[in-house]
Amino acid sequence: MAYQHIYGPVNSRRLGKSLGVDLLGAKICSFNCVYCERGRTDQLTVERKEYVPTEELTAELSSFLADRPELNYISFSGCGEPLLHKQFGQISAYLQENFPQYKQALLTNSSLITAEILTELKNLDLIVPSLDAVSESTFKKINRPYKNIKIEQIIENLAKAKQELAAEMWLEIFLLPGINDHQEELELFKKAVKTIKPDKIQLNSLARPGAEKWLEKMSRSRLEEIADFLGAKVEIVADY
Repeated sequence: MAYQHIYGPVNSRRLGKSLGVDLLGAKICSFNCVYCERGRTDQLTVERKEYVPTEELTAELSSFLADRPELNYISFSGCGEPLLHKQFGQISAYLQENFPQYKQALLTNSSLITAEILTELKNLDLIVPSLDAVSESTFKKINRPYKNIKIEQIIENLAKAKQELAAEMWLEIFLLPGINDHQEELELFKKAVKTIKPDKIQLNSLARPGAEKWLEKMSRSRLEEIADFLGAKVEIVADY
C-alpha cells in the first residue's frame, strides 16, 4: 500500500522511533513562523476542517500497524498545525480503540489548544507544545500568527490543558539570538513556565534553514546560560 498521509518511522532525537501522521497534506497553519524548515505557510488559517479524508488516513494507519511494528510513538506533526483537522479527536480515538499498545504524541504550535477541544486530546500520551515568545511584540515577530491569536490566551490554555489532561507535556522554546533571548523576554518565559507547569522544558534552535534567510542559530553556550536561568526540568534538544 502506498502511503500518502503517514511517513517513517523516523528516528527522532526526542521521540525515538516515531511514525509520523500528516493530517493536512500541505503547509497549512495558524502561524507563519520565521524559522519553519518547511518554509512559509501557504494557507494561514484557524479554520478546522477535514483537510485530508479521515477514512483514508485511518485505512493507512490500519494497514501499517497491522504487523505490529515496534514504535515509541505515533506522532501527529506534518507540515502544519495538526489540530486544524476537525476530526483529530476521532482519529486519536480510533488509534486508542484499535491499537492501544502505541503511545500517541502531538507536536503543536499551541494556538488551537482551547477549552473546547480538550476532550479531543484525552487519548494522547504526550503533548509537545511550542512557546517561542511571551511578549506580544516578539510573538508576532517570530510566529506571525493568524489575526486575533493572542499569546496571553495561549499560555492560559496550556496551563488548563496541563491541569486537566493525563498526557505528559514537554514545552518547547525555540530560541533565536537577538530576538527572544533578551533578559526581559527570558523573565517572561520564566513566569510563563511557572504558570503552565510542564513536565519538561526543551530549548531548541535552528538545525536547518528556516523560512527567512536572516536567521542565526543560537550557540550552545548561550542555550546553556538560558537553561540555567530557567531552572529545573530544562534540557537542550537543539542539534549540534
